[in-house]
Amino acid sequence: MALAVVLLCSAASAITYVVIRRPFVDTYEVVDQLGGNLFPSAILSVATTDAQIIKPMAGNYVGNPKACIGIRLRSGRANTVVRVELDETPFYARSISTFVLPKEHTDYTIYPDILWRYDALRDNEQAEPISVVAHVEVNGKDWGQQVRTFSVRSINECLLGYTEQLPSGGTKYVSTRLFFAAYVNEENPKIDGILREALNTRIIRRFLGYQGDSAMVEKQVYALWNVLQKRKFRYSSVSYSSLSSNLVYSQRVRTFEDAINSSQINCVDGSVLFASLLRAINITPVLVQKPGHMFVGYYTDAQRKHISFLETTMIGDVDLDDYFPEEKLDSTLTGKTQSQMSKLTFEKSKQYAMAEYKRVEKQVRENRPKYLFVEINKNVRRSVQSIGK
Repeated sequence: MALAVVLLCSAASAITYVVIRRPFVDTYEVVDQLGGNLFPSAILSVATTDAQIIKPMAGNYVGNPKACIGIRLRSGRANTVVRVELDETPFYARSISTFVLPKEHTDYTIYPDILWRYDALRDNEQAEPISVVAHVEVNGKDWGQQVRTFSVRSINECLLGYTEQLPSGGTKYVSTRLFFAAYVNEENPKIDGILREALNTRIIRRFLGYQGDSAMVEKQVYALWNVLQKRKFRYSSVSYSSLSSNLVYSQRVRTFEDAINSSQINCVDGSVLFASLLRAINITPVLVQKPGHMFVGYYTDAQRKHISFLETTMIGDVDLDDYFPEEKLDSTLTGKTQSQMSKLTFEKSKQYAMAEYKRVEKQVRENRPKYLFVEINKNVRRSVQSIGK
């Protein structure tokens, strides 16, 4: 009887060892945090920074989580050596990396080094499927090949957030709205032409940033507003992404180049466009978002004690061609001039946006879910770089 008990206990222990520690199972899987989606804007904007806006998956990991693609497997002995090879795709070159897993019989997520083709990511304007082909060797033994299809999203898709799976089995929403800062492009070469047009209006003689008083700051901002109105910018509500997921959330955003070329903006496009121009003239902009809407703010002093806001969708509320240019105004007519109408909409925009801000100030300052208040300053640029275009 005692022998039978010993044999049963030994069998149970052996089964437990095989099931839990899986000493003979040579397998792995290709995993990610975003439901099989790769966002070029997210990859490009943190490529040269140390920011981890997309958090690594729960549990033990090695490598750089910014890779966005992971290999999940269980180590054998301590200091298990794993070699990961990814076949070439249109968006990255063939990539090989080696890792050491220090703990024995432990589940790890491995983030391999990926040689991204950044130009291809930047030029991707429509979601495109790719086959991620991985080859893994563990301690010199071939564990075979795994293939998983990913969707490379458009450069115009900004990742707003995703649902993180917790070890407890629950979930948590992770906001990634800081990626909106990637669409602020203060170094776009087309900005010089816009600034030249603004100077030609004679509203200001030069761009001084914060070297003048707050009134001079407002004049510089108005000069930019006036130029965009003269360029006939119009509101165009294109914001929905083709992404269909209950785990990942994104919004379509026009790049600076897209907005300038089309003269079309929605609230987000207009905000990041105007923020780009403000950054270019050394005025600190702020992106403010509440559910369903975004507007732009700017500090009127270098000490950041005073702030104004603009509702950029009002840029297209009037067509200046419907009003008289100052030099052609007939003194017998009582209609408003182009300059008067432009200044009027500018002031109305400020009033409207300030009222909106006052309504949601507490929520945006606390960066609650679906809210955002972010200054586009040097600190933010250390985390999120412009994607260009």
